[in-house]
Amino acid sequence: MKNICFYFEIHQPLRLRRYRFFEIGQDHYYFDDFQTEDRIRGMVEQAYLPAIRTIAEMIRSSNGKFKCSFSISGVAMEQLEQYAPEVIDGFRELAKTGSVEFLAEPYAHSLASVYNRSEFEQQVKLHSKKTEALFGKKPTTFRNSELIYSDEIGEIVSALGFKTMLIEEVKYVMGWKSPNFVYNHSYIPKLKLLVRNNKLSDDIAFRFSDHSWSDFPLSAEKFIRWISELPKSEPVVNLWMGFEAFGFYQRAESGIFEFLKALPYHAMEQGHSFALPSEITKKFDSVDSLTSPYPNSWSGEKDLSVWNGNDLQQEALNKLYAVSERVHLCKDAPLKNDWLKLQTTDNFRYMSHFDAFGTHYTSPYEAFTNYMNVLADFLDRVDAQYPTTIENEELNELLKTIISQENEIATLEEELKKARARKKKEE
Repeated sequence: MKNICFYFEIHQPLRLRRYRFFEIGQDHYYFDDFQTEDRIRGMVEQAYLPAIRTIAEMIRSSNGKFKCSFSISGVAMEQLEQYAPEVIDGFRELAKTGSVEFLAEPYAHSLASVYNRSEFEQQVKLHSKKTEALFGKKPTTFRNSELIYSDEIGEIVSALGFKTMLIEEVKYVMGWKSPNFVYNHSYIPKLKLLVRNNKLSDDIAFRFSDHSWSDFPLSAEKFIRWISELPKSEPVVNLWMGFEAFGFYQRAESGIFEFLKALPYHAMEQGHSFALPSEITKKFDSVDSLTSPYPNSWSGEKDLSVWNGNDLQQEALNKLYAVSERVHLCKDAPLKNDWLKLQTTDNFRYMSHFDAFGTHYTSPYEAFTNYMNVLADFLDRVDAQYPTTIENEELNELLKTIISQENEIATLEEELKKARARKKKEE
């Protein structure tokens, strides 16, 4: 019997508009609202809504036995609220079933976990708060942007209170080990690690409608048979993919929704069950630890080269994160909002020479030039509030003081809340 763990990523970037050099200092609006709305609406109609309806039907027809989890980036949640509130309503209905788990991630779907710890921590907290506000459930499981993971990142995630983290199946990390077990952080045993089954996940996400694939066509019965043929000692099968695989990349006419609907029937017929990430790490002990001294991901060569593999990307990232401390001190809400959006991984992927997936630019150089024009204006706005003449050390000390004060206030507020609860109970 296998425990099948489905996880779906939902993320859409805000597209930058064509921002010209002569606009620097004159126009502080950076985003192409028309392109953004057009992209999200197309994704909603072709993928998100049909997939949500399909999953709702799967949960009902299986009496709640089909389960799956979602991670929706903060920028995607904002877009869905603005352009497609019906999708938010759909996720809320799924949440009520008790068969769905919502995961935490960096709010901006950013690389902050690699470039700035404080920013990363703030984004994770912001995302958890947003997720709980929309869907009524505070995340207890974490997945990083693009499944980026290292020992250091795992340490930060554990310090934030998460007990479970999702990671990619990477050869130099796994070695001979199977992804179909529960593992733990190399020196923090309490942080459990779930590993994506690359082959089986990609069979659905990327190969399903590929007529040249040797296993085409893929039926639900065949897929479940593959799972049944895995060694009996391996209790977990993690199937993780972007939600847009259903209906957008694998079109409805390919039969992808019919395939999805049939999975619970064939799985349960073979004695398999479905489980949420948090359920799996409670149910199964870790069999071993995994160590990853360098960050890895589920994209490209399983490293970070998709986003920082060339000089253009490195220049943009270094300039962006060089002002982190100054932005953290700012009280300017529009500036802080722009700061989040400019960190989205897609902005740097478009600058890749080899894997600019989803780009709307004619070349990596055009993507770089446009981004740097935007960034130049943004940096001018930051400098107007906290000039570069102020040393970073001064800023760090000021920031530490502010954070310390904020933590103290949060602690006092929690104590006050508990005291009021005790008083109410006594009354």
